[in-house]
Amino acid sequence: MNKYLIVACCFLQLQLHAQSKRISFLHHINTSRIDIGVDGKYFSSFVFSDSLEKPVLFPIHAANDAVITRGFPLNPREDERIDHPHQAGLWFTYEDVNGIDFWNNSYAIPAERKSRYGWIRSVQVTQMKEGKREGRLSYTANWERQDRRILLEEHTSFIFSGTDKSRTIERITTLTASNDTVRFKDVKDGLLGIRVASELEMPSDEVMEMTSERGSLTIASPDPAVTSGSYLNSIGKAGDEVWGTRANWCRLTGTKDGSAVSITIMDHPKNPGYPGYWHARGYGLFAQNPLGQHIFSNGKETMNLTLAPGKSVTFRYRILINNTKIPGAVELNKLTDEFATTNNHPYD
Repeated sequence: MNKYLIVACCFLQLQLHAQSKRISFLHHINTSRIDIGVDGKYFSSFVFSDSLEKPVLFPIHAANDAVITRGFPLNPREDERIDHPHQAGLWFTYEDVNGIDFWNNSYAIPAERKSRYGWIRSVQVTQMKEGKREGRLSYTANWERQDRRILLEEHTSFIFSGTDKSRTIERITTLTASNDTVRFKDVKDGLLGIRVASELEMPSDEVMEMTSERGSLTIASPDPAVTSGSYLNSIGKAGDEVWGTRANWCRLTGTKDGSAVSITIMDHPKNPGYPGYWHARGYGLFAQNPLGQHIFSNGKETMNLTLAPGKSVTFRYRILINNTKIPGAVELNKLTDEFATTNNHPYD
């Protein structure tokens, strides 16, 4: 990295620190939920009950209080799609770990098929550190088969920060193979995903099941006057062309509650498979998958990551949520370069 880029990154860091707000946590007694606040304003909740198939951040609010995540299935709202019940909030799972599907597991899977699906459970919160500029929330969890055999031990740290116009989530996740050699088969569905609010979907005339008043169902198309989403990534691909491309960042923009909003996910050069492939769909799934290379490359590449017992792999991502002022490609390149120089350790 040249000296001018280092100076620019340092300047951006100083600007962000000068504007950063205090991060606080509220752990609700006798519940598996921790609320995250930015200067007293609600940001999100870490929800980790064993009744869920995985821990999630849900819902997620922009700095202007706009809710950027879909409500279904945890808290359905009117005029939302009710597809893919496993896509709730912000999550981190994978479709094939030793043949077990952690990505697609949900309440909708019938009992006779549940043995094919995994759970991420036994969550233990290990750290809640509030701060004037950022806050850190860390936890451990087990990636388990239905018979409770542990395939992976997870250690995750979230680093939260915010300003008057932005919210930032940095996720650092280390997965360690437990008793067995663990293979992440090269498949499509993974790894980091967020399901966005209907207003941030790309316009479509697709007919689907949606919620209506009082929670009943209706068959309809998304309202073209409401849906406003548009993707752009660091190699200049836009819209549907983002899917299946490698890029070190991807941005989704739209209008929510009358205000411009954007969600940017940044990849990190220390991640396996960097830069990862974008599994970004117009219907509201915004995901990054560095491990499923075969389908995205039309068979030209393969990954099949394997961990021997006791061996680990770490993934780092940053999610930037802006409202009103939407960062352009030049600014996002600088911010992603700055993120690339960070070396936050999950056990700090």
